[in-house]
Amino acid sequence: MFALSSGTPPAAIGVVRISGSRAGEALTALAGRLPAPRRASLASLQDAAGAPLDRALLLWFPGPTTATGEDLAELHLHGGRAVVAAVAAALAALPGLRHAEPGEFTRRAFLNGRIDLAEAEGLADLLAAETESQRVQALALASGHVSRAVAGWQDRLLALMAGAEAELNFADEDDVEVYEGAAQRLIAGMATLGAELGAWLARPAAEVIAEGLSVVIAGPPNAGKSTLINALAQRELAIVSPVEGTTRDVIETPLALDGIAMRFSDTAGLRAEGADAIEAIGIDRAKAAVEAADILLWLGPPKDVPEHPRAILIAAQADRWRGDAAAEADAARCDLTLSAATGEGMDRLHAYIVEMARTLLPREGETALRQRQRAALAEAKQWLAIEPGTREAGDLILIAERLRLAAAALDRITGRAGVEDMLDALFGRFCIGK
Repeated sequence: MFALSSGTPPAAIGVVRISGSRAGEALTALAGRLPAPRRASLASLQDAAGAPLDRALLLWFPGPTTATGEDLAELHLHGGRAVVAAVAAALAALPGLRHAEPGEFTRRAFLNGRIDLAEAEGLADLLAAETESQRVQALALASGHVSRAVAGWQDRLLALMAGAEAELNFADEDDVEVYEGAAQRLIAGMATLGAELGAWLARPAAEVIAEGLSVVIAGPPNAGKSTLINALAQRELAIVSPVEGTTRDVIETPLALDGIAMRFSDTAGLRAEGADAIEAIGIDRAKAAVEAADILLWLGPPKDVPEHPRAILIAAQADRWRGDAAAEADAARCDLTLSAATGEGMDRLHAYIVEMARTLLPREGETALRQRQRAALAEAKQWLAIEPGTREAGDLILIAERLRLAAAALDRITGRAGVEDMLDALFGRFCIGK
């Protein structure tokens, strides 16, 4: 199989990758020779009729120590559309070669044991990363941080399973004290491992980083919410009007602050009376957005701020109320004073949001888990939890079975157990040739 593995032409260079048992033959057919392994070599390429195609760099990687685990060749071409298309046509005309399906190179790397499932997911996230925080987390996953942690847990589970089997095979069930002591030691080891899994589950989810933190701007009508989101987005995203109830739906825009992906939302003004039927729907949606927000920017009176664990109280429209004693008193109770119209306080708001956002992201050195990985880890933790005094707590057979089920759950994070149904969805996220 073959595919363009670099960006869509035109570009300075177009990299065509060939993988499989016919990779060497394809290289020889086009270049007339097979270069030395892992050394770049310049050659003129020709099609089957002898017509020149391009002058390109050749790379030859004999399997199985390659990205895909198979023989692998690369053609570094001039990146024009016509050049890439002509080389692709010449390759397609060779016997046994075909265009790769989306994600097929990565799928083969997984099936040939070059990467595990967690690393493949990390690679998919890395290709889709748009912000610094997304890049850091995806690179950690693709580099095997989660895989190494799982391998360590599996080793400890294996030791516990071996201990359980040894006791079942050699322990004297009539010696109650010895039998119960063995069960207690196993349960203690399971509890320690379960606590470690729980610490990983307490970390922020990878989806928060990938999809962006939800930052909702809320407050009463005409509090300056639309002006603020326009200032943050640096474009006219929402209509600004002195008429109350102008914003009747949630208006969302993606933004990145200091490399952190966020989704900012402007909402309908919250008021108890005077709203028509359409505005009332917008108010209900605004309340739902506030409840689901990771960070709330409240532009109303401090006494009216909704209950929220991460609310930033903003005395907005400072250019309008300066000198008003009541407004000055409210502003003193807020976290910051702001005028989106003049730019006053915008830098401080930026810093406030970023500081709060960092508390929702993994700390340095930590790796976030994807939803599928978290589900498998939670299942493993559940199997490791045994209540003292229950029947299971004194039954080595049931303890051994729980250990086996916990190991099977962990295997789904990196292995092939139970993942066949999701392979197409995962590898289909990759570009052709990746």
